[in-house]
Amino acid sequence: MKTKLRLLLPLALLCSLAASAQVDRQTFVYAIKNGDTLRLDKYDTPRPHAEAKPCIIFVFGGSFMRGSRDASRYIPFYTHWARRGYTVAAIDYRLGLKDVRTKIDTKQRKLKLFNAFTDLFEETVSMAVEDLFDATRFIVAHADEWHIDTQRITACGSSAGAITVLQGEYEICNHTARAAALPDGFRYAGIISFAGCIFSEGKMTWATRPAPILFFHGDADKNVPCDKIKFMRFGLYGPKPITAQLEAMHAPYCFRLFENAEHEIATNPMHEHLDEIALFLDKFVDGKANLYVNTTETVAGQPGRKKKIKLKDCLKANFNF
Repeated sequence: MKTKLRLLLPLALLCSLAASAQVDRQTFVYAIKNGDTLRLDKYDTPRPHAEAKPCIIFVFGGSFMRGSRDASRYIPFYTHWARRGYTVAAIDYRLGLKDVRTKIDTKQRKLKLFNAFTDLFEETVSMAVEDLFDATRFIVAHADEWHIDTQRITACGSSAGAITVLQGEYEICNHTARAAALPDGFRYAGIISFAGCIFSEGKMTWATRPAPILFFHGDADKNVPCDKIKFMRFGLYGPKPITAQLEAMHAPYCFRLFENAEHEIATNPMHEHLDEIALFLDKFVDGKANLYVNTTETVAGQPGRKKKIKLKDCLKANFNF
């Protein structure tokens, strides 16, 4: 018993020290675009030596209309991973749907409204991905100074931010002109999506296998579809169709599905499922596990909710059109 106690006490002490370690925040301007000053906050713990650390880039949510990198609900997530030995970079990006009602006439006929909104949404997602790539390039450029391992950079996002990181990985895999802005040979080590999807013109296709992806999504989410929504030549593809394609490519992923859950899954896992995120980072990102993991959480006795989400449901939930 004494031997066991001697082993357990140092471990408990290390865990206690990690949980209480000081987290420093520094703010940097990574780009200025059309009058928008884009910043990132770097969260890190003082280190006794200069060993390179993994990095998580976080992209906030808010329907591409609102939100901020330093919203209070995100701070515990940043500090948690900083104390776990990660450098966390929370970034700004341009909000292309801010003041959306002044940019398109929401009273026009449905087809014209959909066309106008689709064009604006495509431009908005493209801008967000461009900003993600610029922030990534800035981080890689400072990797030596910040002691970051550029082979272990994971992109993570919530809602609109999750769309951004998924879209970014999709563009990297399809070798788009926008992806060429990244440093030569750069790839994200992993992607974490809290209620995200991919926006595609035409059929969703992958030229190469993506990095391992961790999805959290509610199957009754009206803001961002868990399945797919197709309209005209465009589509929104949630984790259900994405994971089907990943399996066809033998690409590893984890999909955590929440039955009858809505858009609360854009934030809840950042507080309630930290162990599952850690397992993904350890096993899939660092350990290169070649697995498909699908799990479903169902609250006992919870009433069913609408699962077949249409475009009009998304427009109403996000923009009250």
